[in-house]
Amino acid sequence: MTTRVVEVAPERLEGWLQRFAANNPGADAPQRVVDHDEFPHDPLGVLLVRRGGYAVGLAHGPALTESKVGKRHVQSRTAAGGWSQQRFARRRGNQADELVRAVAEHTLRILPRGIPVALVVGGDRALVRAVLDDPRLAHLDALPRRELYDLPDPRRDVLEEAVKRGRAVRVTIEDRPDA
Repeated sequence: MTTRVVEVAPERLEGWLQRFAANNPGADAPQRVVDHDEFPHDPLGVLLVRRGGYAVGLAHGPALTESKVGKRHVQSRTAAGGWSQQRFARRRGNQADELVRAVAEHTLRILPRGIPVALVVGGDRALVRAVLDDPRLAHLDALPRRELYDLPDPRRDVLEEAVKRGRAVRVTIEDRPDA
């Protein structure tokens, strides 16, 4: 048997489960719901960081109430050798440090202590970790978290998708091979 996960908006879950049961009746149904994982937190903070871009948002229900999306250049790796390679590595490190500092400042402003009750993170794991390692953001590190590291470069539409997926109920469906 194979399993897969489907993300369903929380306000649609009851109707979705009813339709699923109607389409898969009985014990010998080709599919069955084996689990569902809710993330019932509101308001929800969102932090997305990748080299070159970031998005921070606060959502009440399905709507973003405050957000900041931006770009910061972080140079990619180079094939140069010797001194050039070391110089570019230092520059890349400095640019990444500046990105982390800027995102931490925006995060402090948009997601202050006591406002979000949960956090959705995505992008580059190391950069997200670096932002959350800022001692001023310790209040976010302790919150319940949903990770979406498969999201593309942060833009406004990606931020909205992160809110949608962060709020979603993850329904695990088991497919029977013989059905």
